[in-house]
Amino acid sequence: MFLRKSRIEPLPVTMSAVRMGERVLQIGVDDPALVVTLAGKAGLSGSAVVVVTDDAAAERAGRAAASAGVLVDVRVSAPTSIPCDTASFDIVIAHGVARIISALDAAARATAMGEWHRVLRPGGRIMTIDVIDAGGLKSLLRKQAESTAIPADATIAALQGAGFRPVRMLAEREGYRFIEGLKGAPGGSN
Repeated sequence: MFLRKSRIEPLPVTMSAVRMGERVLQIGVDDPALVVTLAGKAGLSGSAVVVVTDDAAAERAGRAAASAGVLVDVRVSAPTSIPCDTASFDIVIAHGVARIISALDAAARATAMGEWHRVLRPGGRIMTIDVIDAGGLKSLLRKQAESTAIPADATIAALQGAGFRPVRMLAEREGYRFIEGLKGAPGGSN
């Protein structure tokens, strides 16, 4: 029998569906390894930008990227003002969207999600990744503070309010919730 080491991607990487050559914007750093893996998927023909709210998160992301040898442009900014050009990304991935949303008042939340919409190209995607209670033994082992998810319908409604159509929950698996939305093409209903 021939044994070989298989390389299975973490579920958030698979669910994001980032492809070689895509321009990827990641909001927040819940898991530096995820940031690095997604940047690696975009490759040298694509680009990876990470926007975080503080220098400590920027340091974590930068250190992980340097250690893995991938190119990641790390920027520090308020979530309501993303320092990127309009329509400059194929996909926006929001790590821990519940934490981002819950830290803002209603007006700032709408502004932040409007920024996600602004920086996406027409036809681009938003993917939110939240840590949720996985149930069973895994949830007993996970720290209680990690599960910060808000109800899925609240995230969906907020994304729809920012102009994403359609928006849907893709899955709740392995302690994660994945919600995806699309930015319509010019002249469309968005």
